[in-house]
Amino acid sequence: MKNMLLFTLVFLSSISGAIAQKAGKEVVLKANEFYACPNHYKITSHEPGKCSICGSELSVTSKEQRAAAMAKSYSCPVHHDVVKHDPGKCPKCGKKLNLSSKEQMKAEVARVYTCPMHPEVALNKDGNCPKCGKQLVEKNE
Repeated sequence: MKNMLLFTLVFLSSISGAIAQKAGKEVVLKANEFYACPNHYKITSHEPGKCSICGSELSVTSKEQRAAAMAKSYSCPVHHDVVKHDPGKCPKCGKKLNLSSKEQMKAEVARVYTCPMHPEVALNKDGNCPKCGKQLVEKNE
């Protein structure tokens, strides 16, 4: 009885592992495949189009959605629907586009302050130089 139970457990675990491996291999997309069918994950393409099986529109893959979300974006303070990847002016009102709040937070964290007399001193907060006491200035990269 114990042998039968042990055999069943080993058999079930090996099957579930094989299914998980197979599923993991099928979902992996090639580097140039940016679009996939929402119903048939095997149908992928590097350009928009329709699924060859069901005819539905290919959508941007989740990997590409994450990459787009991480890219710098600038938006109009008045027209929130105006979002661009480059700084400039709003085409609707002409106001200067601002960094998104996420990008502003990243820029705040990435600020570096240095001493005009001792450039090797680099701190992540404003203050005075530990060597000479002069006011630190923000380093422009």
